Amino acid sequence: MAATSREDGVRGPERGPRGCEHYDRGCLLKAQQTCEECSTLFGEYYCSICHLFDKDKKQYHCENCGICRIGPKEDFFHCLKCNLCLAMNLQGKHKCIENVSRQNCPICLEDIHTSRVVAHVLPCGHLLHRGYRCPLCMHSALDMTRYWRQLDVEVAQTPMPSEYQNMTVDILCNDCNGRSTVQFHILGMKCTICESYNTAQAGGRRISLDQQ
Repeated sequence: MAATSREDGVRGPERGPRGCEHYDRGCLLKAQQTCEECSTLFGEYYCSICHLFDKDKKQYHCENCGICRIGPKEDFFHCLKCNLCLAMNLQGKHKCIENVSRQNCPICLEDIHTSRVVAHVLPCGHLLHRGYRCPLCMHSALDMTRYWRQLDVEVAQTPMPSEYQNMTVDILCNDCNGRSTVQFHILGMKCTICESYNTAQAGGRRISLDQQ
């Protein structure tokens, strides 16, 4: 790496070699991958736009994202509407939300667009670093079918006290947005439309079936 003198013509104090003997910490530096004097390699990967030095991780620079991404490049495509790079298996198979990555993760609050942690693309289109339910729209983040069937068994094996056995409640399903009236149970209330337990009481009054 070639070093140039500062504008006042004074070189910085000696701080010892960094990388090679031609690298002076007290000088202005011209960023490049190798030293012009001895060809010492400062980074297996170097981006002349981001001025990023790193080990080889199959990185590539995405002009649309404006930053370097860990590749390999052929495994990703840039969605112009979402405005971020996504895995090729999501091409044409994800719900687009404009500039969806230009926000912090609603769980860990880390910036999604520049994060090195892989963000999960949820069926609802939002991005999340971790979690089983999207905190923005409350949709299930994963395929919860197996867990819902386990809940079916637990509900069947857990009878409610007699004073609650004939009570119903109005619910709103967070997955299909459907409304239904179901029997109240402390472990969960199952949507009669999509069979999800990702539901919430919709404000309806509990009504005794004996009084209908």
